[in-house]
Amino acid sequence: MPFCGRASRRLRAGARPSLFASLTIAIAIAAFSATAAAKSAVAVPKSTPAVIRITDDRGGNIGVYWARYTAIRDSKDQVIIDGTCSSACTLVLGIVPARRICVTKNARFGFHAAWRPGFLGLHVTNGPGTRTLMSFYPAPIQQWITGNGGLGRRTIYLSGPDLMGLYRQCK
Repeated sequence: MPFCGRASRRLRAGARPSLFASLTIAIAIAAFSATAAAKSAVAVPKSTPAVIRITDDRGGNIGVYWARYTAIRDSKDQVIIDGTCSSACTLVLGIVPARRICVTKNARFGFHAAWRPGFLGLHVTNGPGTRTLMSFYPAPIQQWITGNGGLGRRTIYLSGPDLMGLYRQCK
């Protein structure tokens, strides 16, 4: 079949559209519906920003944390660090603005290199992932990490006076 403008192929009578075409149509319908709903929506006053308290978070999948902290950043919520925040949890420092983060005397950040599972489930350091992770942190955190041996297999902890010098203490 010849190429016709944007359509790469024509559907024969009785043929089913591809999954891609079906998804494209569904997304277009959803976008149209959302736009129509937004135009007819009644203005509702925004609620007061929430306070998110992190007390014992050992981290996890970077993508999950990225999505979580991006939503918190966009919601204008405040973040209180009141315990351990390690690994992917530390992305909060690079995603949520520092003015909306406070720390208590119990706060402690644990930093280490990014890794991926290797043979037999052993941790294999991921160089590009580690560089990307480091690039998310604000300059004072990057300087502290570099001054304390950098991101490696061993976790390094930021707490106490060093941390209080970088972030405001919660009231």
